[in-house]
Amino acid sequence: MDFKEIQELIKLINKTDLTEFKMEDGDFKISIRTHKVGKLVSQPTFQPQPQVVPIQQPAVQPPAAAPQDVPPAAPKPVTTGNQTGSKPATEEDENYIPIKSPIVGTFYRSSAPDKPPYIKVGDTIGVGDVVCIVEAMKLFNEIESEVSGKVVKVIAEDASPVEYDQVLFLIDPKG
Repeated sequence: MDFKEIQELIKLINKTDLTEFKMEDGDFKISIRTHKVGKLVSQPTFQPQPQVVPIQQPAVQPPAAAPQDVPPAAPKPVTTGNQTGSKPATEEDENYIPIKSPIVGTFYRSSAPDKPPYIKVGDTIGVGDVVCIVEAMKLFNEIESEVSGKVVKVIAEDASPVEYDQVLFLIDPKG
């Protein structure tokens, strides 16, 4: 069997559902294996799901230990994210609606370093307005507002990492 015949044989096998082909002709032996079945098994993976579970567990644990003095301090970091101190936990800020990051990634206020930010404090936004970009795995995801109102506070710092469900902005729905 010459090289051209082997190439034609490989093309024919690729057109079929065969996963393995063996042939013997005297001293000549050939074995061809395909990975058609293996591709279907290895594809379904989705990384953000495991990241959601650790965030939800701390939110469930503090209420179980509520009678003690320690748990009131534990919920504050969970609700405010990693970027800010105690300000979002004030009574005034509780009247505002947070815009949270739907994914883990890097937060950007504008589409490019030389461009103005999508929104600033004092701007009025509507439902569906792009408020920022979160880069995840080399993809730039435009984050749209699900509420309308006046931008009261920008919580996350530009070009900083953000977690799933971390507060990025505070919006006054009455504004």
